[in-house]
Amino acid sequence: MFRRREPVPFAFLVEADRFRSNVAPPPRRRATGGQIAGRWLLGLTIVAALVGSLVLGMPALEIDQSATGTQQSQATDGR
Repeated sequence: MFRRREPVPFAFLVEADRFRSNVAPPPRRRATGGQIAGRWLLGLTIVAALVGSLVLGMPALEIDQSATGTQQSQATDGR
């Protein structure tokens, strides 16, 4: 009968050395000026949106000190 040297799950690792290639992958394409400008514009838009949300949201997060201690109900007014 036919007998393997390695267990089945690792048989491809033994055979992988035989099929290695010395061919290098093609070089990466350089980004065009429009692509670089688009990336910068997208990044700038995201940063501006984050800063804008902080600017608009900060007043809602602040605690109004003047309104918390000076409120009186009409029942204690005495009129």
